[in-house]
Amino acid sequence: MKVHFIGAGPGDPELLTLKARRVIGACPVCLYAGSLVPPEVVACAPEGARVLDTAPMTLEQTHAEILAARDRGEDVARVHSGDPSLYGAIAEQIRLLRRDGIAWEIIPGVPAWAAAAAALGQELTIPEVAQSVVLTRVAMKSTAMPEGERLENFARTGATLVIHLGVRALLDIRRRLSPFYGEDCPVVVAYRVGWPDQKLIRGTLADIREKVRAEKITRTALILVGPALGEELSFVDSALYDPSIPHVLRPKTETKQS
Repeated sequence: MKVHFIGAGPGDPELLTLKARRVIGACPVCLYAGSLVPPEVVACAPEGARVLDTAPMTLEQTHAEILAARDRGEDVARVHSGDPSLYGAIAEQIRLLRRDGIAWEIIPGVPAWAAAAAALGQELTIPEVAQSVVLTRVAMKSTAMPEGERLENFARTGATLVIHLGVRALLDIRRRLSPFYGEDCPVVVAYRVGWPDQKLIRGTLADIREKVRAEKITRTALILVGPALGEELSFVDSALYDPSIPHVLRPKTETKQS
């Protein structure tokens, strides 16, 4: 048997990859993170499959389900939100699988930050404005951040920041980032991207907290910060399509002299 760690995407069942849908549809056991993955995403599980919401379960309980599936010779679809490589808490699960000699694979999914950018209808990397995207989070009640990964350190680069698990820390985020980005820096809070009740709240470091509080959003939100998020930016065109800059697929053409 095998455990398939599956990235379900941000919530829209239509953003499930073809491979993910095929594997979920073939596994007799489906364990999904119900707090972040809607039931519609795992509705393709086969008839009679054991489908469990793991939100109220512990690591030991979910692993017990996997061990029972192994004893029955049944594959397991372990469905996580977004892409499991980012804050998926799969490392500790894989450690137990290694210990018990159980095979596994990882099937990537659409990450929430990519879905948020698509919903906003804009690029996160703008020529000569921001060419890097930093995926990070704030600690709050979860495990501590490494000392070198402070928001201030990332802010010094001027990159587009994508902050997970921080919607309740907007006041602290403003305090940490304003010295580097300025109070008028664009901010977007993307709430439940891909779900029917999705909300995209635009603001600045100065006013985004009040706007989010007015919407009564306290969880399941992504924070994007950086000048690249401005809706009316002045920027140069990318060199990608510049006819004066040849590359291997677009060699320089010589103009004939008359």
